Amino acid sequence: MSESSSPSNTPSLNPSLSPFKIWVMAARPRTLGAALAPVLIGTALAFGDGYRAWLAALAAAFGAILIQIGTNFANDYFDFLKGTDHAGRLGPTRVTQAGLVSPQQVRNAFLITFALTAIPGLYLMYVGGWPILLLGLLSIASGILYTAGPFALAYIGLGDLFVLLFFGFVATAGTYYVQTQTVSSAVLWASVAPGLLSMAILTVNNLRDRTTDAASNKRTLAVRFGPTFARAEYLFCWIGAALMPWLIYFLTDHQAPFSLLASAVMLMAIPAMKKVLALDSTPALNPILGQTNKLLLIYSLVFSVGWFIRL
Repeated sequence: MSESSSPSNTPSLNPSLSPFKIWVMAARPRTLGAALAPVLIGTALAFGDGYRAWLAALAAAFGAILIQIGTNFANDYFDFLKGTDHAGRLGPTRVTQAGLVSPQQVRNAFLITFALTAIPGLYLMYVGGWPILLLGLLSIASGILYTAGPFALAYIGLGDLFVLLFFGFVATAGTYYVQTQTVSSAVLWASVAPGLLSMAILTVNNLRDRTTDAASNKRTLAVRFGPTFARAEYLFCWIGAALMPWLIYFLTDHQAPFSLLASAVMLMAIPAMKKVLALDSTPALNPILGQTNKLLLIYSLVFSVGWFIRL
């Protein structure tokens, strides 16, 4: 996942940047909302069903953050090695490409970060068993293979599927499972929304980078099928996310009607949609990334609170 910022005023030219600020930049904190949103929804569904596994919920959130940060470090490292990140990139500064941190340090950082997932992971395995171990290993492997290797997911057009699966089904259903030891059809459908909105974030990122990605042989869906497809994908993600609360409402015999308010968040996304429809391969899309990130969190909060308020 990517964060929003302007590519101007490259931080590598700023001598006042401390090592702490550089590593925060590398971790890309603005992407962490996409990691936390499915955990929030999964926890709300579990609590709404009468479970109160606070420690499991916190461990799931901690694990999701570590996996996201590790993936960000890995992307920074492998995109640099592949030559995708260069001085002409339209997105925020990558610390390896900017020379702020050596490639070896960034490689060590993602390895250490993924190793740290064992801290929450051991407890989650204790309460959830081997399925959680499998999901954790798959999440870490996919985070690395997203940009690593000759068949990196992001480079062959599978990045969108990765995001839908891991920021949707795996994170949401996995969070619910470690608190309840079960998964329902309503949980699986609820998993679709954060997955789709995380896909929307990636779609804007790929639309912005379409020209430079094509030059680097990074065959995202925006490169393969063009800007019109990417714009349609962004709209599809929002429409799909807006429909999910209604589907769950009818599947659960009209429970939690206030969760339907999450569908109205799509109205807040209309300005972003208009800009996505008008722009292509430009840094002007960077603010849309930030807006979509915020709207994903707002959607998740509204749905989660609505799930608690039952008539």
